[in-house]
Amino acid sequence: MPEQELLGPTSHTFVSQRLKLHYVDWGNRDAPPLLLLHGGRDHCRSWDWTAQALRKDWHVIAMDHRGHGDSAWSPDGGYQITTYLYDVAQLIHQLELKPVSIVSHSMGSIVSLRYAGLYPENVRRLATIEGLGFPPDAYSNRWMIPVHQRLTGWIEDRRALAGKLHYRYPTLDAALERMRQENTQLSEEQARHLTIHAVSRNEDGTYSWKFDPYLRSGVPTDIALADMHALWASIACPVLLCWGTESWALDPTPELKHFQNARVAAFQGAGHWVHHDKFDAFLSEIRDFLK
Repeated sequence: MPEQELLGPTSHTFVSQRLKLHYVDWGNRDAPPLLLLHGGRDHCRSWDWTAQALRKDWHVIAMDHRGHGDSAWSPDGGYQITTYLYDVAQLIHQLELKPVSIVSHSMGSIVSLRYAGLYPENVRRLATIEGLGFPPDAYSNRWMIPVHQRLTGWIEDRRALAGKLHYRYPTLDAALERMRQENTQLSEEQARHLTIHAVSRNEDGTYSWKFDPYLRSGVPTDIALADMHALWASIACPVLLCWGTESWALDPTPELKHFQNARVAAFQGAGHWVHHDKFDAFLSEIRDFLK
């Protein structure tokens, strides 16, 4: 069957820090590589519409971060940003993708921005969706909380999660309804597709989300804001900062001063999932940027 007639990607794994992590490959290996990185509690198949549209011009790869999708869960339930960063670095290294273009969302964007700052020669272009994390004031306020309070709070959160069972939905439609609640802008097709790839079926016939429940506890420590800005300033490639005007995130325009070569693309009416909420406008912007 000719490659352009394939309905979906092929599934693969690689090893990072002893964990088997999953990614999908959309073929066209002679084309320039394009890596798609999803956000927290999401999965690689959330990029399917973007991948389908770009696969003729790019060798598209989308990975499941550890603890997400079909990748293994961290044995200790630890999910620091630096751990995700190592995994992405390993994927790019093992698959020999550099120089690579990257399109990323939310947590995946936080990781990709740091990777591009550490290895500027490895990234050709970088597009992020809502990827600057919390607004600067919220970020600063969070780390102003005394360290003992942050760490004890994290311990209590983890202890509470350890005593909870992974929630089970009686039917796929029940999980689908929860997906719709999370993002009311999703079409019926989008919501069902995302749900099908986001759940696994339990032995008793119920459904549970694939992501590790420990992801709900967050992280108690991270790099300083000044260090993060220093990494952004080290990025050599063009950067596109996509922002949904109806999202909880603030307009990233004031943060442009920390980048060598970046611009903002605002998507009117879009929430946090710009690539789902305003897909046609997003795709047009991404195609122009990746050229």
